[in-house]
Amino acid sequence: MTVHDEPPHEDLAKELTPDLVTYDGGTDSDLPCDGLSLIASRHCKRAFLDRAVPRDVLAEVLLAAGQAPSGRNIQPWRMTVVTGSPLDALTRTLCEGFDRGEPPRPDCANRTPTLDDTAAERARTALAGVLRAKGHAPDDPSAARAHLRDNLRFYGAPAALVCHVPGDAVPGTFLEAGLFLQNVMLGLVARGLGSCPQFSVAGYADALRRKLDIDADRLIVCTLAVGYPDEAAPVNRFVPQRARLEEYVHWS
Repeated sequence: MTVHDEPPHEDLAKELTPDLVTYDGGTDSDLPCDGLSLIASRHCKRAFLDRAVPRDVLAEVLLAAGQAPSGRNIQPWRMTVVTGSPLDALTRTLCEGFDRGEPPRPDCANRTPTLDDTAAERARTALAGVLRAKGHAPDDPSAARAHLRDNLRFYGAPAALVCHVPGDAVPGTFLEAGLFLQNVMLGLVARGLGSCPQFSVAGYADALRRKLDIDADRLIVCTLAVGYPDEAAPVNRFVPQRARLEEYVHWS
């Protein structure tokens, strides 16, 4: 992959809205209020403050996210919210399965069997960046495994969201769920929260259904680790490089 000298993620957000500041637990006036700056400011958070997320804030975000479009207004998405003791119990179950060597069995695939060179390099670079930000050598297999296990702990977040769709879902269903999920993630940013979408946790779909009483015929799409981000954590300052506009947009 060609490496470009482009502005880092935070600079892009400031370019769109010059007075944008990173949320550090301040007032709502500190948050990006312009739509484009809100979009540009979102990136995955993997370290969270020991601070509970109010239920009414999550409800507000999820209600607004429900405005996502769907074919014939079917709205196929469902979200299970997990906090407190149920989240602790779920985390133990997931980590115990991982430690026993149980292989992940997701309900659906989230990538093609093979990646082209550019996509493969982006994936390697992103993982290496996360591991370095967490203080590990990027080529250390044990560090990569520890990072994967940390996913199953939801990175210590105080809330986890589990998105699921009907068992007879078709590709368009997942598109609609994705529109809803993006609304959720942007809404969380608007309320000073951070999140990280996790397909790796969906690899333990049976455990999620069993522990959370999700109907057996529902397909687990992904989970979201949610909380107030710890902006002092180096891992939260890592943002993978994004493609230039001309790499994915063609004008005709």
